Amino acid sequence: MIKNLPTALALSLVAAAITGCTQSASNPTDGGSSATGNPLSFGDGLRTADPSAHVWSDGKIYVYTSHDEECQEDFWMKDWYAFSSTDLKNWQTHGPLLSVDDLTWADNYAWAPDAAYKNGKYYLVFPAGTGHKDRVNPKNSTKWMGIGIAESDSPTGPFKDMIGAPLWRTPYANDPSMFVDDDGQAYLYVHAKDRDYHVIKMADDMRSTEGKLVKMDMGGYEPKMEGPWVFKRGEYYYFTMPENNRVLTYYMAKSPMGPWQYKGEIMGQENNSNNHHSIVEYQGQWLLFYHRWLDIDSACGRQRHSAAEYLYFNDDGTIQPIERTDKGVSDFATKVKAN
Repeated sequence: MIKNLPTALALSLVAAAITGCTQSASNPTDGGSSATGNPLSFGDGLRTADPSAHVWSDGKIYVYTSHDEECQEDFWMKDWYAFSSTDLKNWQTHGPLLSVDDLTWADNYAWAPDAAYKNGKYYLVFPAGTGHKDRVNPKNSTKWMGIGIAESDSPTGPFKDMIGAPLWRTPYANDPSMFVDDDGQAYLYVHAKDRDYHVIKMADDMRSTEGKLVKMDMGGYEPKMEGPWVFKRGEYYYFTMPENNRVLTYYMAKSPMGPWQYKGEIMGQENNSNNHHSIVEYQGQWLLFYHRWLDIDSACGRQRHSAAEYLYFNDDGTIQPIERTDKGVSDFATKVKAN
């Protein structure tokens, strides 16, 4: 894509990839500080990404996120946060829930987390790593990432890494998505080196895996992807992802391990910026959480901020395409009351 752009613009895009803080995105007037509901009001100065939304038994919705530091270098990130609400407008901040300083096996790359509840415990599943990615001479890269899991008696922590190690060391992996089915079986989906579109079962104690990563039948269509998110609605399971790291698309199946049938787009790309999302039902309304690159009081340009939109299904279970809005879900309390 860059080869078709003017030289100056191409160089600026390369620089954005290296710094991790100037990716292309909408102008703030299209969804920034002037927005009514987007980005979500998670706290002054907090820049969050990769929102993973869950509803727990206390009736609140919780959004678990990664945390972008101001002008961070190449996505060098250190901790994870959570935010809770009952109206999607007023949010309580929780965190940091866990930091790479709490880990013995990693010291960087506190990227997109997920969460789960089982056995009376709350689990934070997260990627972290070591080393350095050499973008100029990739052969010199020493970067490695693995998947860890921490647990707590509370959805807001403190979370503790009970196994003191990643769930595995090979293959290199990040972007975990943990889905607990109706029968209590937990499935872990990841973005991994040569293992995309794979799934592995979790052991009942949630501290280890069972068997090996299993390649799923995706119906013959397997584009480049990151950040899978799996959920269930009625009789259908949904495998959703940022296709080519940009466009949110999805598959449907009758089993959490497939076979899957590709269904198409949920949300288009925005100015060639990456995206990472989650989908959840809260108080009878389905919601999409995602992030946008916006310049909001930043010393180094556009950075990531979490946002949300309403999500609707067709009668056959397929998902209706979603447009980004400034309003977002700011009228949620009124909307659910009316229903």
